Amino acid sequence: MSRVEDILKQLADVAANPKKAMDDYKAETGKGAIGIMPLYAPEELVHATGYLPMGIWGGQKQIAKARTYLPPFACSIMQQIMELQCEGAYDDLAAVLISVPCDTLKCLSQKWKGTSPTIVFTHPQNRPLEAANKFLVEEYKLIKTKLEKIVGATITNSAIEASIKVYNENRAVMREFVKVAADYPQVVDPVARHAVFKSRMFMEKSKHTALVRELIDEIKKSEVKPWDGKKVILTGIMAEPNELLDIFKEFGVAIVADDLAQESRQIRTDVIDGEEGPLYRLAKQWQQFYGCSVATDTKKIRGKMLMDMVAQTEADAVIVCMMKFCDPEEWDYPVYYRQFEEKGIKSLMIEVDQEATAFEQVRTRVQSFVENM
Repeated sequence: MSRVEDILKQLADVAANPKKAMDDYKAETGKGAIGIMPLYAPEELVHATGYLPMGIWGGQKQIAKARTYLPPFACSIMQQIMELQCEGAYDDLAAVLISVPCDTLKCLSQKWKGTSPTIVFTHPQNRPLEAANKFLVEEYKLIKTKLEKIVGATITNSAIEASIKVYNENRAVMREFVKVAADYPQVVDPVARHAVFKSRMFMEKSKHTALVRELIDEIKKSEVKPWDGKKVILTGIMAEPNELLDIFKEFGVAIVADDLAQESRQIRTDVIDGEEGPLYRLAKQWQQFYGCSVATDTKKIRGKMLMDMVAQTEADAVIVCMMKFCDPEEWDYPVYYRQFEEKGIKSLMIEVDQEATAFEQVRTRVQSFVENM
């Protein structure tokens, strides 16, 4: 096994076994983990406590208990999270940090069935205002106070600053990885690419950065070869489960960039440097964030952003991974779809449902789309 294959396997194992990653971290450090609900949260505050921030994005299983608490039209991520918490899957977490950018997350935050304490906070949506930054600073102060009480330690500004540096470094190396994966689709297929992203939700970020840095260096030792398949950009909330990505792999589809909330939206913006305190700069990051359906954007730049990605990567098309029953994503889709049509950009919309076990319909649609390109 080459070193590239070895690193990709390590990251895939972490992505597939978050419970083991959490247990290994606790055995190594003596500290536990704090859950991070979709979509965005100031993970740096959790990291500054020494606890492991653990992404919570559901799973792939049949829904039973969750139907009691959520309507059938709640998105499958929330259905899966509710099902797992009813089964006690998150009870080993020291706490769960929940942002509430959509109606379903608001509902879930009020119906949490796990035993771990929850910390709920709100991102302001009128983001251009300086008042929005000040509001979010106050929200982050409340998070900080509650975290300190839960972990039994003070979170110092110097610890937050150190965590900001760790996270900015990880975002930078992941942005580089995206470019390298686009250049080497023979090496980093869609499944492997996703595992590199997903593993960062379950690893201490500096360790993830070191592994991805080594992966990039090892990949670059080989020659860039022409790709005879199709190149696409993914947009949406997530592209899971792996059976979906296997379909892309089967038909020679390389992912050269993405606009997925679970992936590149997480690394899109850094926390800025400056003389302001760390909480203010963490809040400022939200104001500078763009192109996401849950971050209010009156100018609707997402379509232009995706079209720019197509031009920069020379992608053949955009594939929209539409999370079933995700209202914010569904509201955005008609706007950028019309823009694609006007510019002659090919696109395909496929429905993503974490509860799905059969993928023949998606397989047929992807096959037809590739053949028609």
